[in-house]
Order: sequence, then structure tokens, then C-alpha cells
Amino acid sequence: MNKGKLSSFIETISYSLDPEVGLSEKYPIWKKNKATLWYYPSPNKKYKEPIFLIYSLVNKAYILDLAPSISLIEAFTQAGYDTYLIDFGIPGFEDRNITIDDYLTKYIEKSYKRAIRHAGTDEMTVIGFCLGGTLATIFAAITKQKMKNLILAVSPIDFSTFPIYGNWLEALRNGDIYIDDLVDKMGMIPPSSIKYGTRLLVSPVAYSHYLALLSQANNPNYREKWTRMNKWTIDHIPLSKEAFKQIMNDLIRDNKIIEGGLIIDNQPVDFQNIRCNLLVFSTKSDPLVPSNLCEPIMDLVASKDKTFTLFEGGHASLVAKGTMPYPMEEWLMNHTTLI
Repeated sequence: MNKGKLSSFIETISYSLDPEVGLSEKYPIWKKNKATLWYYPSPNKKYKEPIFLIYSLVNKAYILDLAPSISLIEAFTQAGYDTYLIDFGIPGFEDRNITIDDYLTKYIEKSYKRAIRHAGTDEMTVIGFCLGGTLATIFAAITKQKMKNLILAVSPIDFSTFPIYGNWLEALRNGDIYIDDLVDKMGMIPPSSIKYGTRLLVSPVAYSHYLALLSQANNPNYREKWTRMNKWTIDHIPLSKEAFKQIMNDLIRDNKIIEGGLIIDNQPVDFQNIRCNLLVFSTKSDPLVPSNLCEPIMDLVASKDKTFTLFEGGHASLVAKGTMPYPMEEWLMNHTTLI
């Protein structure tokens, strides 16, 4: 390797710790605790139904808006869609008792109602990413609000098989591991635990991007994107103990979305309540959420218009290209109303 390439590699690694992200024009229109509902106006609005985005609880949502030309939110607004994002923020120890029920009924439900009022419409397209898509699915099943479309991107639904953690999950389901007491003492699941748990799932992919940078060290466009992606991959946030216990016990151990028995806000969840148009994305190269975790939603819902798409790429490639992944753009055009 020549010295110039090595110098560019080291410089990029150093800069990648804190590049600017989330640069699209946006305005806060609702707040609760640490959460913010952001409004991203379209400069050339064409469609009646806006887009409402739900992201994961354990990663920061700026992956949807990395920078100009590599922002999915920018792609939505440039295509003519006003866009809203519920950003859950960074919870502190005082938020340790926030439950999944709270996130659904006190944050997502209320912010969706606020976005509906702000937009002056009666329904929206809801798009959920990763665990945010799991929440979006449950929300669509319990809300009384109208929903035009539901789009799920690499969103786990069926937890009967989970990559890498097979023996550990079997012990959890057999009662050989009981996490509640330990988690109660912790209060919050720290970002480091989430980070290294994810690394176990995606290694050696978690480290191969450094080799990719090394080979592309003299490519300024590649380095620009790499710095922002790298910032996001190491920028996890804590998770409340109560939300973590529900994810581990209700979703992963008992697989209640598939097997039934999921209770939210003292009400059973019936996924046959989902009748809106449905588009589900998964990828061929996603070690974190492979397609067999995503596709089973197709058999749970009552939607008559439903599509499952498997495409080339990995977990984050859906949102980091600066364009809508095919066939999302065409599908949205066919499922939203021109002004």
C-alpha cells in the first residue's frame, strides 16, 4: 500500500467519529420526554398522504438522513412526499420503566395523531425499519387511526429462529436462563451491550468494512459515505429494562406475534386488523434480520394488496443509497394520491 492511501485511511478513521449527519430541513412539531416528532417538508409536494417513519429503539434514526445525496428522507421529500419521523431520543436511567406498551400508545400513537393533524389529512403511509418495523406492525394492528399503507423494511416478525444465538435461545425458552432479575438490577441495557450483541450476529461483517475502506481509501466519495455509516454503526443507545424484557420474553422467547397471546395496553393484539396495503422488504445478505424472520407477516394480515420483495444488499443498504430501494418508489406512486 502506498503512503497516500494509508494516510487517507487513517484520516478517514479519525474523522468518522463525528461527521455531520441529519442535515435535511426539518422542524419539531411534537415532543414527549426524550422523543421528538420531526417534520420534513417536501419542496415540491405532489402527494396527499405523507410518510410517517418509525425507527428502531436501539439505534439512532439519523441513518435515514446521513447527508445530502445519501439520505432516504431526502429521497422521499424530493419525490414529493411530506415526511414525518418519530425519533425516540436517548433514554436515561429515569426512563427504565418505559414499556413497549408505552412506546406504542404514548409515543407512536400520539405522534401519529399529531402528524395527521399537522398534515391536514386522515391517513398516512407508515414505514418501519428493523425493530421499528416490528413496532409499526403492532401499531397497525391496535390503532384506531386510518392507515393508507404499511411498509416494513428488514423488520423481524417471526423469532422462532434467530441467527447465531440458537443454543442461547433454546436455553431461554426452556427456562434454563431467566433474565428478568438481572435486567431489573441493571435498570437500563447499556449501549455497549447492544453494540457487542450486534457484533456477535454480524461478524466478520462488522470488521470487513475497514478492509473495504482500505481498498477505497483514495476514493473521496466512498470515504464521505463511509464516515457517516461508521458513525452510525457504533452509535447505539440504551434500552429500558421493561422494554428489553418484553422484547426478550414476549417477542423472542414466546414468539407471540406468530404464536398469539401478545397483549398491549391490556388488549389482545389481532393482526387480522391490518387491512391496509402492505409492502415488505428483506435482503439476501442480512445476517442480522434474514428474510425468514420477515416474510411470515404476509400470512398474518387481512390485507388484500400485499407484496413481499427480496433484493440484493444488506441490512443498512436499504437506507444509505440516497434513493428509494426498488420497487418502493413505484409502489408508493401506485398507492398514494396525487394532489
